[in-house]
Amino acid sequence: MAGVFLTVEGIDGSGKSTQARALADRLKAAGRDVVTTREPGGSPGAEEIRNLVLTGDPDRWSPTTEMLLFFASRRDHVEKTIQPALQRGAIVICDRFTDSTRAFQAGSRPDASGAARRQIDLLHDEVIGMDPDLTLIFDMDPAEALARGVARATTELRFEGLGVEFQQRMRATYLDIAAAAPDHCVVIDASGDEATVAARVDAVIAARLP
Repeated sequence: MAGVFLTVEGIDGSGKSTQARALADRLKAAGRDVVTTREPGGSPGAEEIRNLVLTGDPDRWSPTTEMLLFFASRRDHVEKTIQPALQRGAIVICDRFTDSTRAFQAGSRPDASGAARRQIDLLHDEVIGMDPDLTLIFDMDPAEALARGVARATTELRFEGLGVEFQQRMRATYLDIAAAAPDHCVVIDASGDEATVAARVDAVIAARLP
C-alpha cells in the first residue's frame, strides 16, 4: 500500500511543530506506521545545509543562493527519508516543505517578484517532482505567533528575527496558497490551547486520511 505524505505549514510560532508531533503520537497509538521529519533538514546531508541557512549572518546569501540551498536540502531529504518511507506504506508527517519556500522566498519579502515564484515552481517540478497528499496550514495572528517563537529562545532565529511585518506577509502568502489548492490544503485555526487545536486537526485527518 502506498504511503501518505502530509505536510504542516504556517508562520513561526503558530504551533505547527507541536501539533505535528502530537498528531504523530496519536496515529502511532492507533497502530499506524508514522515517520516525522522536518525541513530544512530531515536527512544527514540536509541537516548540514540547515545549519548553513539558519545560523550566522542572514545577509551572507543572496535570495537566489538561499533558494537553491533549500532545494538542495529538499532533494536529499526526499531521496533519503521521504520516498523510502512512502514506499513501505508509512504516513510521513513533514514540518515544512516547498510551500515554506514559496512563503519565505517568494511571498514574504518586499523585494520579491513574480519571477521568484516562477523559479521556485520550476525547481519544485524539475528537482522535487512530488506534492503532499495533504497540507495543514496553521493560521494565527502574526504578532501572537512571533511572541511565541521568540519566547522559545532557540539559536535558529533566522526568520523569526525579521519581525512582524515579515510574518504578516508570510501569513498572507500561506492563505493564498491554500485558496489556490483546496484539493490538498486545509487551513487550521491555530488560536486557542493545544487540545482545542488538536481537535481541529483530528477532524481534518478523520475526513481526509485514508
